[in-house]
Amino acid sequence: MTTTPVRRAAASALVAATLGASLLGVAGAPAQASGDDRVERSGSCSGPGAARWKLKAKSDDGGVEVEGEVDSNRAGQTWQWVIKADGDLVARGTSRTRGPSGSFSVERRARNGAGTELFTFRAERGGSGEVCAGSVRF
Repeated sequence: MTTTPVRRAAASALVAATLGASLLGVAGAPAQASGDDRVERSGSCSGPGAARWKLKAKSDDGGVEVEGEVDSNRAGQTWQWVIKADGDLVARGTSRTRGPSGSFSVERRARNGAGTELFTFRAERGGSGEVCAGSVRF
């Protein structure tokens, strides 16, 4: 039996519609559907290195878990960092990049105030001029 061009076109349209609907079901689901309210941003750092930063915030037992990360691909670098919530200090410290990935991350728990808060993360590698800075609203 030979297929006419009209039948082939109709079959192709049906396959495309079915495939499109199934992909929409997977890709169209919001992140909150799984119960995860995580907000995440990342970007490049300034300065001579090729470091990248990442900042995450998510609910944690009535508060907010905030995680800042720097990945420079070089172990042994020392970074001064600070995390703030709406401009108020949450935590500050010094961390050293470790392991084969040459990265560090810090997690701190912040209060969960009324409304949306702006969390910021800033890390600076001493003496290099390299700065990683980012923010998320949660």
